[in-house]
Amino acid sequence: MKVLWEREIPAEKIVVSPRPVWKCRACPMYGKRPSCPPYAPDWREAREWVRHFKKALLVKFEIDMDCFEREKREVILYLLKREAELFRAGKMYALALFPGSCNLCDDCPFEKGEPCRMPAKVRPSIDAIGIEIARIVKIDFSESVLYGMVLIE
Repeated sequence: MKVLWEREIPAEKIVVSPRPVWKCRACPMYGKRPSCPPYAPDWREAREWVRHFKKALLVKFEIDMDCFEREKREVILYLLKREAELFRAGKMYALALFPGSCNLCDDCPFEKGEPCRMPAKVRPSIDAIGIEIARIVKIDFSESVLYGMVLIE
């Protein structure tokens, strides 16, 4: 995993709609992870919530698709680290948003109906709460990248 760039963006550029959430329904992880619908906040609630932020940190990661799960886990841990740094810097409401479903555990107990092992680390997926990432960045499907976000203030 390699961080290609980090950019602060105005939160007003973040579009929240039902479209990404409906796309989630086609994902094999739908309803299996605590970061995904129906466990993530509803897109309407997320739209209202995002309106209360002034900016966000958008992060583009290059990943090795041959090691996707490991690389994605590194991305998630990086986003959680940035969230913690921003919190320590006085950004009390900083909150990371994951690229896709949580995969912090190799064997997710939540999938088996058991409690999550890391509920304090799970964050919603960008798509799960309805953020249209393609309205913020130009998506190039030939790239092996993931996007993460930290809402800042």
